[in-house]
This record gives sequence, structure tokens and C-alpha cells, in this order.
Amino acid sequence: MKTYDAIVIGAGQAGGPLAKRLAKAGKKTVLIEKRFYGGTCVNDGCTPTKTMVASAKAAYMATKSHELGVPVKKFSVDLAAIKKRKDEIVLRSRNGGLKAAEKTQNLDVIFGEAVFAGEKTVEVRLNSGKKQTITADLIFLNPGALPLIPEIEGLNEIQYLNSTTILDLDKVPEHLLVLGGNYIGLEFGQMFRRFGSKVTILEKSERIVSHEDPDISEEMQKILELESIKVLNDAHAIKFKQKSGGKITVTVSQKGEEHKIKCTHVLVAVGRKPQTEALNLPAAGIEADEHGNIKVNDKLETTAAGVYALGDAKGGPAFTHISYNDYTIVYRNLFEGTDYTIKDRPVPYCMFTDPQLGRIGIDETQAKKQGIKYKVAKLPMAHVARAIETGDTRGFMKAIVDPDTKVILGATVLGPEGGEIMTVLQMAMEGGITYDRIRYCVFAHPLYSESLNNLFMTLGD
Repeated sequence: MKTYDAIVIGAGQAGGPLAKRLAKAGKKTVLIEKRFYGGTCVNDGCTPTKTMVASAKAAYMATKSHELGVPVKKFSVDLAAIKKRKDEIVLRSRNGGLKAAEKTQNLDVIFGEAVFAGEKTVEVRLNSGKKQTITADLIFLNPGALPLIPEIEGLNEIQYLNSTTILDLDKVPEHLLVLGGNYIGLEFGQMFRRFGSKVTILEKSERIVSHEDPDISEEMQKILELESIKVLNDAHAIKFKQKSGGKITVTVSQKGEEHKIKCTHVLVAVGRKPQTEALNLPAAGIEADEHGNIKVNDKLETTAAGVYALGDAKGGPAFTHISYNDYTIVYRNLFEGTDYTIKDRPVPYCMFTDPQLGRIGIDETQAKKQGIKYKVAKLPMAHVARAIETGDTRGFMKAIVDPDTKVILGATVLGPEGGEIMTVLQMAMEGGITYDRIRYCVFAHPLYSESLNNLFMTLGD
């Protein structure tokens, strides 16, 4: 058995930086990763998908450029070339992170699957086939999550795609059917429509992006339908059937009625599940909920003293930036004497559809549920000078404010550079800048964020 000061399981966006930081602080640390350095973000999430989103945007602009007086008479999409570019960028990021970790003193990086053999004891089934047992007083879990695959008749008998395997396609699907109308489903659905696929999206809720305000969902659906993407709400697949080498027949139940859809490919994008089952958490006294999410307190400590869980596997917001923030909270509390918690921290996010959907704080639906006094500021992108000039007026800005204190409570921006505009409002919220000050703030003209003046002018004096 080998003894370390700290064990980090998972080289994602919390585990990798944390392991290096621990080692640099003089702690003898081991980082265990069973697959690729960098976790979901680098290998299957942000890096590859946003790389491909850029290619899809280029294809879309080719179809729209005639509106700006630059007609593109003919173009083609080379998915193999798009994949090659994506793979190169992923490998550059993955290998760069791994090399930096391997050069860090006091840090060992080993590849294999970690399984708890007891309290503070981990058995690693190395990818080389050997086994190694290690122990440490401090253990940090960052195992991440995997695509959730629902139990639907016939699904396992077809070669369905998930958010990882769809990245390996080198030919554009003829007809892609997407299960799920949230982040993953909408980003990939729009992307492959722009590459040339016919796309149908099934959403089991009454509306897509159902965690947003109804007007956001309605606008998002309009935007997708403008690109000839078929969106079926209150619909779910109940059966899949495929003849040898032929098209897939999907039986769909929508609002109590059944009908069939034929497609060539199916993307399962109904959510993700924590990658915790193989860890054998009970052996270490670590509790998880019924979904497999590791239970933690506000300082990210599990039910086992000295063991912390970070990132997607603890449940809650599954974003790279939250995972990274988990690392900074845990490290600073343990080694810098701070007292940070995850309670009430801001949770900004951006969905990289085109246009983007950026969100911070509460929305109108939440304000109503909380029974608080509020006002809504709303501005169509059609009233934003920069949007008009660039030829893209889809979407709107929306902010929730306290009419008495004039504090901004939340904002949702569905529009060009929506994430960047949202971030300006987040900074205002972090700094306690009230909306009446933003109304008269001097912004450079003609930026998108300049129209925050106009957004808050809609509230009157």
C-alpha cells in the first residue's frame, strides 16, 4: 500500500487544478483518471461542441450572407474536416493539461479506475491491467457524469448516439431525431440542421428549455423553427424499431396520441447521471442520494470526514465553471483559512445555441413563486442598434428588478452575444450596481451592452 497526503479522483475541471495546487503546496498528491485528462469539458463537452458550433455558424452565415449584400452561391459542409479540426483542438487541450500535471512536483498521475476498499483507502485498477492500493487522509472526488440512457422499448437494439458518440460522426445524418429539448439536445439539433440534416426534437415537457420563463421557451422555439427544425412538445418516444441497415421507426406519444416518425439517427439527450456507481462509496462511509449524487454539506465535505466531492457528481448545477469554483472553495477553506460555502453563490450559465441564451439570478417565474415584489424590464433585440447593424435581431433581453431598492435580481438574455451581455449584468449584481445607474451609464457605442441603457429605460422613472 502506498501512502499520500491527498488523493484526487477524476481529472476534470475541479480535480486537475486542485491536484496541481495541492502538490505545489507541498502535499504529496496522486491524481487518478480512468479515461482522458481534462474530464467532460475538454473531451466531450465545451471544447469539442463549441468548436463544432463555430463551424455550424459559418454554414448558417453562408445561407444568410446575401442579406448583407454578399451572396454565397454555393458551399458544402465537410463533416470529416470539421471533426478533424475538433479532434486537434481537443488533443491540444488534453495533452497540454496532462503535460503540465506530469511536470508538477509532488504529483503522480495514474490512469485507472478507482474503487474504495475501505475508509481513506482506494484500490486502483490500472489501465495496464495491474492493481495498486493507496491511502491518504484527504480525498477529493471529481468523477463527473455520463449520458443518461432511458429505458425505452427497442432503444438498445438500435445504434443510438449520445453526446459523446455524436462527436465522432464524419458524415452528416440524413434525419436526426433528438430526444430532449434542453442544452445538449438543442445545441446539437441546431448544429446538425446547419450541417444539412433534417432535425426533429422531442421534448416530454410542455415546452423546450422548461426551466426558463415561458416567453423564453416560446422565443427559442420560434428561432429553431425559423431554421426548419421540427419541435414536438409534450412528446416522448415509446418504441424504436429498425430493419437491418434501414431507417429507424420511432413510435411517439404526443398529448395522448401515437404516431410514427422515420429517421436515420437518434440522439439521446435527456440528461446525465453521476459516475459514482463503480466507486463503491459505502465502503468509505460516503452517502449518495437515490440518483447516485454524492451528498455534501455547504463546504462540499461528504458524510466521511476528510472526503470532499466536487463537480457534477455531487448534483446541483452541472457546469464547468461551477466545478472549477468548487475547487477554489475547497482549497481556500482547507489551506488558506477562509470560510467559503456554496450557499447562495451566483450560478451564471450560457446555452450555446445561436443566438445564445445567457442567464444569471432569478427569473420571473421564480420571482412569482417567491412572492416578492418585482418589475420586469424587457427589450427586443430588434431595438438594439448593434443587432440591427449586424443583421441578427432574434431574441430579447429581460431583467427582474426590485422596484424599491432598484437592485437587479436576475437577467436572461436570448440574443446575439447573450452570454456576454448577461455577464455585464452579473458584474453589476456582484458589485451592487442598481439598474437606475446602468440606465444612465456611459457605454461605448454601438455595443450590444450599450442597450442595457434602453433595457432599463423601459421601467420608467
